[in-house]
Amino acid sequence: MEHVKVGIRNNLQQFTLLVIITAFIGGMVGMERSLIPQLAEKIFHLASKTAMFSFIVAFGATKAITNYYTGFFANNYGRKNLLVTGWLFALPIPWILMYAPTWNWIIAANILLGLNQGLAWSSTVVMKIDLAEEKNRGLAMGLNEFAGYFAVGLITFLVAYLAAEYGLRPYPFFVGVVFSIAGLLCSIFFIKDTRSQMTLAASATDTSGELKNVFWGTTLLNKNLSAVTQAGLVNNMNDGMMWGLYPLLLHAKGFSVAQVGLVTAIYPACWGIGQLFSGRLGDFVPKKRFLFIGMFLQGLTLLVLSTASALQFFIVLSVVLGLGKATVYPIFAAAIAENSHPQQRAQSIGIFRFWRDLGYALGAVLTGVLADQFSLQVAIIIVGCITLLSAFIIKIRMQLLKA
Repeated sequence: MEHVKVGIRNNLQQFTLLVIITAFIGGMVGMERSLIPQLAEKIFHLASKTAMFSFIVAFGATKAITNYYTGFFANNYGRKNLLVTGWLFALPIPWILMYAPTWNWIIAANILLGLNQGLAWSSTVVMKIDLAEEKNRGLAMGLNEFAGYFAVGLITFLVAYLAAEYGLRPYPFFVGVVFSIAGLLCSIFFIKDTRSQMTLAASATDTSGELKNVFWGTTLLNKNLSAVTQAGLVNNMNDGMMWGLYPLLLHAKGFSVAQVGLVTAIYPACWGIGQLFSGRLGDFVPKKRFLFIGMFLQGLTLLVLSTASALQFFIVLSVVLGLGKATVYPIFAAAIAENSHPQQRAQSIGIFRFWRDLGYALGAVLTGVLADQFSLQVAIIIVGCITLLSAFIIKIRMQLLKA
């Protein structure tokens, strides 16, 4: 029987493969990031922002529910099995986006994308935490989220370039065909399950830290877990707004498809690159500090964004907003893991990711209604204020975590 070891260095090949697969997962989202709002406006002629953002609601709600069950089933059915299943759901997505005859087909594709992201990305998060030692979990999450979100930014720019050269459909979506096939094959033939590492960690941990009710402990009752969870929800609420609203805002300012693609790509690219540093620093600096600074920076940037008009200003704000995201994102999962018993870790991470990604749906609905009733700028201001409030909830409610 193969000797089981914990630690990134001891599992370097598997850890590296999981980072690469996370980049494929991020690429599936990047394929949509700048194009779907423009498809809604130019191909399907949707006037209502609420209807236009329905694809984000479908994606966010599906991914949130899938995250929950991924955490619940990870111990029973295996991380690898869930990862492979997630990639099976990805296979039809790019083909639907290429040839969808009605907007309902786009919504259906985003339900499949939510299943793919919830199963595949959640599995890679849990597997990396299983493999990493406690002292390196921030680094593990930084590498994970760097790979995913840098890929989002890179592919967002690539598909925007392809769209500017060859049209919105079908050619930009062929990148999704490549990622879905590569992700599935790598997951089947090269990835090993990590339940044995989780069992090893659990055997070395007493049961005093176990939650009586993991759902309510993570959601509300445990101060640290619930503080992190609400910040995750608000973080993705404002990202859900940016996903749907940012391309439309830039288009309304008169920018070209290529310029819109550039600005919307810079934001997730900085989000990804910044996590290389914030994830590792989170292993040494108290996590509460990172979370407060990151959420505060996001909220402040959104308030300034509502007044922007020049392309250069949008580029700078995209960089700052991306760095605000990078400051918190790898810390979220590391903080949840730090406050969870190993036997409950996958479930607690799944519950956190349920609420976090429900933020996509809430953000899309809220900003769609506000944009329809008032304006795009009002929607940005209100979500910016909610983000600032979330920062102060972290500051007041969260106990100072060890580094």
